[in-house]
Amino acid sequence: MADERRDVISWDEFFMRVAIAAQLRSKDPNTQVGACIADTDHRILTVGYNGTPHAISDAEFPWGTTDDPLNDKHSYVVHAEANAILNFRGSLKDMQDATVYVTLFPCHECAKLLVQVGIGEVVYLDDKYDGTVDNQISKRVLDSCGVNYRKVEMTHGLG
Repeated sequence: MADERRDVISWDEFFMRVAIAAQLRSKDPNTQVGACIADTDHRILTVGYNGTPHAISDAEFPWGTTDDPLNDKHSYVVHAEANAILNFRGSLKDMQDATVYVTLFPCHECAKLLVQVGIGEVVYLDDKYDGTVDNQISKRVLDSCGVNYRKVEMTHGLG
């Protein structure tokens, strides 16, 4: 009888890899973000990635950075966490104490949404905006509402 495999990835790494796969759908040329929400029984509830609402044309709202918020596509983007929540087809009570796996630490607006739907933990891959005012607000929202957050360590290569 063969020995049982011992190099199986953790649940954290599994769900983060799903979030990484979701981020590959983003058309944002600068920052692609993916999110995967899993319940306490290790079941995927929903996924999302950052992008514009599906009725907005990429030709009409091209990617680029401008000082004019009316013409900057970033003003129209729905973040990965929000899209994951919007993509969910179950009852919000199923999200109670669930974990969101997100490739980039949530902004303060997404932190509020995650708290509001009952997310119990945020597991993130990157916190590139650490120390910014938005990041401090996000962490204060999560801390004030008792939502844990931690960075995941990927132990297996992504290849």
